[in-house]
This record gives sequence, structure tokens and C-alpha cells, in this order.
Amino acid sequence: MEDRIRRLTAEDEAYLRDESHTVGAAEYIAFPRTEEEVRGVLRRAYEAGLPVTLQGGRTGISAGCVPHGGLVVSLTRMNRAEGMRRLEDGRYSVLVQPGVVLSELGKWVESKRLDTRGWDGESLAAYAEFCRGGEFFFSPDPTERSACVGGMAACNASGALSYRYGPVRDHVLALRAVLMDGRTVALRRGERFARGLVFELPCEDGSLLRGRLPGYAMPSTKNTSGYYCREDMDLLDLFIGSDGTLVALTQLELALLPSPAFQWCVNCYFPAEGQAIGFVKTVRDAAEKAAAIEYFDGDALDILRRQRAENPAFASLPPVPDGAAAAVCVELHDDERSRIQARLFRLGEQLRAAGGREEDTQVARTAADVAALKFFRHAVPESVNMLIAQRKKQDPVITKLGTDMAVPDGKLDEVVELYRRGLAEYGLESAVWGHAGNNHLHVNILPRNGEDYRRGKQLYARWARAVTEMGGAVSSEHAVGKSKADFLEIMYGPAHIAEMRALKRVFDPRGLLGRDNLFAFEKEGE
Repeated sequence: MEDRIRRLTAEDEAYLRDESHTVGAAEYIAFPRTEEEVRGVLRRAYEAGLPVTLQGGRTGISAGCVPHGGLVVSLTRMNRAEGMRRLEDGRYSVLVQPGVVLSELGKWVESKRLDTRGWDGESLAAYAEFCRGGEFFFSPDPTERSACVGGMAACNASGALSYRYGPVRDHVLALRAVLMDGRTVALRRGERFARGLVFELPCEDGSLLRGRLPGYAMPSTKNTSGYYCREDMDLLDLFIGSDGTLVALTQLELALLPSPAFQWCVNCYFPAEGQAIGFVKTVRDAAEKAAAIEYFDGDALDILRRQRAENPAFASLPPVPDGAAAAVCVELHDDERSRIQARLFRLGEQLRAAGGREEDTQVARTAADVAALKFFRHAVPESVNMLIAQRKKQDPVITKLGTDMAVPDGKLDEVVELYRRGLAEYGLESAVWGHAGNNHLHVNILPRNGEDYRRGKQLYARWARAVTEMGGAVSSEHAVGKSKADFLEIMYGPAHIAEMRALKRVFDPRGLLGRDNLFAFEKEGE
């Protein structure tokens, strides 16, 4: 059987890195197109004892798809929609291969133009109804729209809209996956559960996987730190966010949501950070849940001001008012105009009460205006990446150090103060933005030299300990990968890391899949 494994050459060097700018090494590469080819690739690697690193769009920033030797398996050519289903509540789901790109999925769903070759009769009937019905969308919206859905599931990606709609896990209804030895499993949500922390999972060849879930308590925050484990859990959830360490996902059934009739965005500006944080808490606690609550500090706003003035590619950015030291972008979704208008008026009242600059507020009601404000949201990380790329030319050791930590609702003020104290103490340049509704701010440390980078890493580790003590998560949407493995041990401790290793051995006894993601590789008995 064609298994598509070949020697990795200089032309394949892009497959040794991801957006973390970490560079790895590998000897072989494969581009399977079907589940059967994935089985062949993994079986051959298993027999040869080759470590395997799974890849999608390589948009991650935690080095999860950066190989540590062996074989790279790129799933980007598994990029077809394979069916559709109408759900009992009138919504629809789409069956996709893991290499489907998020932006392409969005276009397919919005235009209702899917390639239906090879679909069965049930899927074709559901597709015909889908085309005659209303509008739908897939809600997870990470910044990198070039992400592949398999990678999004592997790290339980989210984005701004997860504040209302939840991360990828909440939208996966079923999956198919291949173990390292080539066996396959199929799971549908609601059909197979753990008994307490003990589980049995049948493979399609009739064999059984038996094991025990780790006994740690996950934080009650947005969280992608380690394996998802709860007593009596749906076993499908174990594979979402498992960082490419347990199985290779080969098919996902993704739920689509009805598109709201009205989608408005509001940029709110404040003279001081404390006022903006107070506003965030007021909006978060309101009875009417926003779709997204995003925060930008004064340093992030300064970066946007410079980009808009100096870079033609950013000329369409909405202007950032002079004197604004912080901004909060609130996205509102509703199906009734009167209701969303009333919510907008209340937002104005909340803005005034918090000390915001009502005269500077930017309201987007049309699709074009909403797109402009969303460009504002995505332009900050893009601009910071450009800045770091320039600095890296002068000092190759430099990379961006971006936190991905979240804390419980009552700890937002405390964690902001923690960040400010640390940045001032270490004298580091930074820009802060992120998903304030989830108390999930990305503190981006912007090293100017190698010494800044070293000190930034020290500060990040200090923050990981403090956030853990607050009951928070060290990784909330970008997964742990290789770059945050030390923080995962800070969060859970060595005994629970040992439990994770034991769980991994149930699925991958030789420790070949996703080696060094989540925790350092150790052979059994070490």
C-alpha cells in the first residue's frame, strides 16, 4: 500500500517550525490523503520505532507541531468535507477531514457550496435541506484563519467568540482517530463514558483500551492545560485538546450554529486601564451575554497608532483616539433589532458609569464596519509579530513571549496588578490584549535583546506559579505543546504529570506520538 513516507529534504524545511518560530528536526515526512493511508504511515513508523509529529496548518505558537526527530505527518491534504447531517434541533453538522482550513470551512458554510462527491444519500439529503434553509456558521474563531480544524481540535482552540459560544470542544459531535499502531476508534458524543476515573474504549478491530484518567481537578476557567479529565466524562472529550499525543484525528463532525440576524461591534475607549477593567466586569456580569469582550491596553493601542500612520497595509484601521489608554471591544449578537438596540443603549450607560470616553466610541452595524473593527482586533497580534521579526534580525535568540493564562472571575483585578508589577520590576516592554470576558489576557513581552528574553522567561514562570495559586490555568487556548511543558508541571505537580504519562501509554505505549508535547519523553520504567 502507498504510505507516502519519504526522506525530508531542504525543500521541506517549513515543516520543521510553527508560528512559535521554534525550529525542530526530522528525517522523514508524509502527506496522507485518507484514513487508510494514515494507518499505513503510523503502522510503519510504529514498527520502525520512529517518533511521529502530526501537523496541520502550523499556526500554533506553542511548538506542538515542531518535530523532535523521526517522521512529520502533515494532514493538510486531508482537506475534504465528507458529509452532512441534520440534527434533531434543526441545526446541521458537517463531517470534515482534519486538514480542512478554517477560512475555507467558513466560505463553504456561508456560500453553501460544498464538494459533495462521494457523499452518501443521507448526507446529500441533509445538504439539500441546508441549502434551502437559513444561514449558519462555525463559531470558533482563532486569529489565524489558516488554521486546520484538526489542529484546532488537537489544542481545543477558541478565539473571541468562545466567550459566548465556547471552544472547539463544545462543537465536536463525533470523531474518528488512528492509534500509533494503526488501530482505529470512532466516538460519538453521549455514547461512551468513563466510570469514575476508569475507562474502557473499544477499537474497531474488537480490541479494548483500558486505563485510568488522572485525578487532578481542572480549574474552573477557560483551560487547555493538559488532558481533559473528569469523573464519568464523555470519552470523546479526552481527545479534544490532547495536543497530538494520543491519536491522529482523521475525521471530525462539527456542529454549525444559526447565524444571528444582527452582529454589531462596539469599540469603547478609556483614559485609564482601571476604568476599562471595571467596564469589562460590568459587561460580563450583565444579564444579556455579549458574544465577545476583548481588551487592549495602552501599549497595544500605541502599536496600532504607529501601524496606521506608517504602514499602508493598516490604513483601513479605525483611528485610535488621542489620550485613550485602554480599549474594550464588545461584540453583540441577536435576532431582534429592538433587543440589540436596547443592549447597545445599556452598553453606553455602562461605559459612562465606568468613566469611558463616549465621544470616541466606534459602533459598527454593517458587515463592512464590523469587518473593520474585527481587523482592529486581529491587527494587534499581527503587528507585534512584525515587530518581533524585525528585532530577531538583530538578535536571533529573540522571540515573542506571550502568556496564555486565565483566572477565575473574582481574580481579574489581581492578575492585572500581578502583570503590571512584574513588567515594571523587570523593566520589560510589552503589549497586553485578549479575551477579557474570560479573564484571559495575553501579556506579550517584547524583548529588545537576549537579556530581555531571558528575564522575560523568568517572569513568565513566576506568573505561572501565581496564576496557579489563584486557581487559574497556565494555558487557556493555545495548548501546552513543548514550550509550556514546564508550566504544566508547575500547575499540576510531578505526581499528576506521571498520571498523564501513564494515560498516554494506554494509547501509545512506546511514546512515539507527539513526543515531548505536554511533558518530556520518558521510557516506561524511567
